[in-house]
Amino acid sequence: MDATIGTGTHGAPGVPDAFDHPRGLFCNRTLNLRKIQAVGYDMDYTLVHYHVALWEERAYAYIKNGLTKLGWPVDDLVFDPDLVVQGLVVDTERGNVVKANRFGYVKRAFHGTQPLRYDEQRHAYRRTLVDLHDRRWRFMNTLFSISEAGIYLQLVDKLDAGELPDRIGYEELYQTIRQSLDAAHLEGLLKAEILADPDRFVERDPDVPLALLDQKMAGKKVLLITNSEWEYAAPILRYAFDPYLPGDMTWRDLFDLAIVGARKPAFFDEQAPAFEVVAEDDDGRAVLRSHAGLLEEDRVYVGGHAALVEASLGLRGSEILYVGDHVYADVKASKSVLRWRTALVLRPLEDEIEALDAWRGAQQRLTAMMAEKERLEAYFSALRLERQRNQQGYGPQTERSAAWLSDQITAVRDRLVRLDAEIGPLAIEASRLVSPRWGPLMWAGNDKSHLARQIEASADIYTARVSNFLHYTPFVYLRSPRGTLPHDHAAPQDAGLEAAAHDMGVDGFGEGGE
Repeated sequence: MDATIGTGTHGAPGVPDAFDHPRGLFCNRTLNLRKIQAVGYDMDYTLVHYHVALWEERAYAYIKNGLTKLGWPVDDLVFDPDLVVQGLVVDTERGNVVKANRFGYVKRAFHGTQPLRYDEQRHAYRRTLVDLHDRRWRFMNTLFSISEAGIYLQLVDKLDAGELPDRIGYEELYQTIRQSLDAAHLEGLLKAEILADPDRFVERDPDVPLALLDQKMAGKKVLLITNSEWEYAAPILRYAFDPYLPGDMTWRDLFDLAIVGARKPAFFDEQAPAFEVVAEDDDGRAVLRSHAGLLEEDRVYVGGHAALVEASLGLRGSEILYVGDHVYADVKASKSVLRWRTALVLRPLEDEIEALDAWRGAQQRLTAMMAEKERLEAYFSALRLERQRNQQGYGPQTERSAAWLSDQITAVRDRLVRLDAEIGPLAIEASRLVSPRWGPLMWAGNDKSHLARQIEASADIYTARVSNFLHYTPFVYLRSPRGTLPHDHAAPQDAGLEAAAHDMGVDGFGEGGE
């Protein structure tokens, strides 16, 4: 066996490290991999990762080229890889890109390339929730969304400045960008560029073939189900997999069943015909033969549908795990229609976890200060209520004077102001982790982001890369952590008031005073 595949790149041979935090498998719903009979994989940004900024810069260039043919003034536009991130939502009604929390409340927004001020954002969205069932909202499901959303914001600036054709709105602008990118894909321009120089675009991971080989040798059926056509998928998989497979084994030997041109998400709920790839011509194009009946193992097909895959393998629903990078077309569609088990590959998660781990000490300080602030605010409110009752003569009365209570209220207010001055810079720093414009991918302030909610709802597990399966073995039993509710960690109010009073030099809340 090739030495590379025998050892992997993490830890000693035969001792995969399942506790390297960024390389983990994270579980939303308990998944016993021993009960999974088949594992299906998407290809692009799942089995094969790309240099994102370079790929999206080239996609951006093809969008610009299409818009130039329409006579639009785009020559001055330059790709900005940091303008947007995966998991945002395009608001095609207002020309904005927004980040929402799990409930759909907008927490951050850009109009064009400029952030909305708080008052502008509140005015725009105080009565509006992000609803992905509404065509107004376009969710950035994958890393492939970065180029189109970035140029959309740049063109909103031009539209507002009157530099684009009359009678075009924000929705039409988005559609025009989408059509320009789709045309480049249909013509195969971008993929031809990648095939001509895969070293430049593809980020190979030697551990991916070993992870799949482990699953195959453990008795699981390993499937390829990708929307990419044969003419692209075959050479990319040869490049990414074959050098790391043992002996004369090739990527085709790794998959028990391979389907290209799958047309996801329609693949999961429609019934398209299947064609077998029987040969490859001198130009690398697939030679096809129409196919009827069940699919045969160790063959490659174009098209087909998920129900046919189930029937051919003699498997159904939860016996199949599907792994992909597209929140909707891969995990949500396969789970909602067929109840397949699902895994989402979210490559930016790796950097996010590392950034949050590095910031853990600062987060602990921020958490401690916020806890102190909550205690002081409760004490402040209790003092105000005590003074109010004493002055108005109702409810429980105390012997503390109005002057003493007012002095205490002023002292607590001053302490809160000082505390806010310490909290503010840390809170701003936290909001800019990973992305200065948008903050962490999976968080929107202190709440889960809309992306995190989509993942939680549709993906049984999620991870940053397929090779992370290598760390856990094909026999792992993944258990979801116990969920929490707001009251699980709530401290008793009286204890908080006592602590706050003690912090202010008062021995016992409700006692003392002149």
